[in-house]
Amino acid sequence: MIKTQVTALDLPAIDPLPERTAAYLAKAEEKLGMVPNVLRAYLFDIGKLDAFVAMYNDLMLGESGLSKLEREMIAVVVSSINRCWYCQVAHGAAVRDLSGDPALGEAMVMNYRAAPLDARTRAMLDFAALVTEASAKVSEADRESLRAHGFSDRDIFDIIAVVGFFSMSNRVASATGMQPNPEYHAMAR
Repeated sequence: MIKTQVTALDLPAIDPLPERTAAYLAKAEEKLGMVPNVLRAYLFDIGKLDAFVAMYNDLMLGESGLSKLEREMIAVVVSSINRCWYCQVAHGAAVRDLSGDPALGEAMVMNYRAAPLDARTRAMLDFAALVTEASAKVSEADRESLRAHGFSDRDIFDIIAVVGFFSMSNRVASATGMQPNPEYHAMAR
């Protein structure tokens, strides 16, 4: 199933893949038109793949006061600060797709501060940037600023959790030399 190496590490996929894993990848291919390389990168250890997918699905697709677009915007801000090539490309494409605005997706990847954002979204992304760069410096005033923009404490937790997940994921993707799927570059343009 895996024909090309998606990271700089020589970690061949388990062969044969467990039936449920193969079915999950087929579903991804059907839905997205490709199997994201981030999933392929984990195929050497199905336990790690399952943990990654479970956390991603919970944070990015699960119940939240944050919209899918807002969560993707957070992913892009974190990934841009961390200079994660894979995630900038993949989640920049998701922002383009969900917003219907290719220019917004590009601005988010390059510098979210240059994007035309409402005050609530800017506050959310400024907080995400702070958590990414210096989480120990987050204060009650920072959380209170989010509350003043209409975020609940659950929303604030979700912002922090998305930042934490992508901070981890960015490091894995960057340090392994993970390559984005070429299809991402043309999506939602």
